[in-house]
Amino acid sequence: MKKALLALADGTVFEGRALGYEGEAVGEVVFNTAMTGYQEILTDPSYKGQIITMTCPHIGNYGMTPEDVESRRAWAEGFVVMEASRLVSNWRSKQTLQESLIESKVVAIEGIDTRALTRHLREHGSQQGFITHLNLDRDRAVQQARHAPGIVGRDLVADVTCARPYEWTMGTGDWAPSANGRERGMSKPRRIVAYDFGIKHNILRRLVDVGCRVTVVPASTSPIEVDALKPDGIFLSNGPGDPEGLPYAVQAMEKLIGRYPIFGICLGHQILCLAFGLKTYKLKFGHHGANHPVLDLRTRTVEITSQNHNFAVQGPPSLRDVPKVPPVIETRCGNLSLTHISLNDYSIEGMACLDHPVFSVQYHPEAAPGPHDAAYLFDEFERLMEKHHA
Repeated sequence: MKKALLALADGTVFEGRALGYEGEAVGEVVFNTAMTGYQEILTDPSYKGQIITMTCPHIGNYGMTPEDVESRRAWAEGFVVMEASRLVSNWRSKQTLQESLIESKVVAIEGIDTRALTRHLREHGSQQGFITHLNLDRDRAVQQARHAPGIVGRDLVADVTCARPYEWTMGTGDWAPSANGRERGMSKPRRIVAYDFGIKHNILRRLVDVGCRVTVVPASTSPIEVDALKPDGIFLSNGPGDPEGLPYAVQAMEKLIGRYPIFGICLGHQILCLAFGLKTYKLKFGHHGANHPVLDLRTRTVEITSQNHNFAVQGPPSLRDVPKVPPVIETRCGNLSLTHISLNDYSIEGMACLDHPVFSVQYHPEAAPGPHDAAYLFDEFERLMEKHHA
């Protein structure tokens, strides 16, 4: 098989075999600890600008299924695996991983020691990388990685957001992890405006599951345009990159907080926290996987969560252990209760405003891939709207 190289900006080079679309790719190299879900991961817009390393050594054995994609295309800049299966054992599969990577023009590499790469990224941090199938000059590959643009301060959302508003009506059907709003006797469907910063399909399905009528809007939608849609609530989606590279989104939320119930996930959580006046920072190697433990400080319940973010919200200096009660932070837009924390590094994983109907989480309660421990948060959003409009 044809050789390929993965070079990192710090000069480290891994030699492997060419996989996927023949070519070259640059991006920030991160690692994902999920054992399954590679299809959802590749098509998650939050991975725009990144080369994904799967820590599970065997990837691709159940192929690719159209029903399981999370957006209109694959967004990962590159893909790194130990071994890619050419054999598929899944009656739902329509393509092999290799066929899908080629069709999606995702440059990939296999046959490298992904455990060694992961340990290197943990010790030295996520960094820019370069995959090449075409020119195996190591010095050139390292220079390409060093000159690749980073993600700090960049607006990657502009590349992944929708071009115009659209309606979404599909729920998860028989796959729903909990009863939907209509079955619970919800008084009427609630109209939701969902900001698309890189929204995943399963988020939209879960909103429909709890009885919402969803209008998806571009990331640059103004508060005036939101008002014209007369929503009952606003949802802020996940998305790629640095939240501080999106001043227009932060400014819009500053005007919308207090006027509508708002629920944010991942990048949406970070944007809301910036609007309240908090700061964000870049994590050393990010949180990417489907097995991250999070503690709900209100109930003391531990959730195993799906996560994908390289930035986090900065908390108080005292948040270096598990607090006995949810800490409260005074901000320019109201008091925030920190509702969830990571049990891996004690970073902030959720907040709720005590003065306005606003809450958000850093992780992915919609899963896809991952566990459904946090699916209740969509029900909380529905109840928040019911209470606000009662």
